[in-house]
Amino acid sequence: MADAASDLPDLVRKVRLVAFDFDGVFTDNTVIVDQDGRESVRAYRGDGIGLRKLDRLGIANVIISSEVNPVVTARADKMATRCLQGVEDKVAALQSVLDETGLTMGQTAFVGNDVNDLPCLESVGLPIVVQDAHPDVVRFARYRTACRGGLGAVREVCDLFARVLGWPGP
Repeated sequence: MADAASDLPDLVRKVRLVAFDFDGVFTDNTVIVDQDGRESVRAYRGDGIGLRKLDRLGIANVIISSEVNPVVTARADKMATRCLQGVEDKVAALQSVLDETGLTMGQTAFVGNDVNDLPCLESVGLPIVVQDAHPDVVRFARYRTACRGGLGAVREVCDLFARVLGWPGP
């Protein structure tokens, strides 16, 4: 990981969209499967409040997940966040969102945790990984959260943006 601390505030100020992976970022990367094959995950309730901070700061957000699972949709709906699922090429999906909004990769942060996120991490202006990200992606990040995925990492990223951009609230 590069010396991110010195230029992190400048990178944050350029961002107008934060894209998130789901599994391992909004969750602790574990899944509970019941006898009927239904999956459940653990998620941090404070993430929704963090995403609302981004909204109030004028920073769009989106979840881009390779998974196709009703639990991803349910969580995204609860947090009122756009969600793209079943994405094989996350960079192409992200570029599509950017084309809709008129933004660029340089105005984008991506929060990921594993090797399938690497193309996005290499493409955006502010690549972010969670504390327990796979070692193969850590060195590509400009910021690594103190919190683990699913245990406050998303909220930490949102709070970082709020701090840097002068959020007046708590």
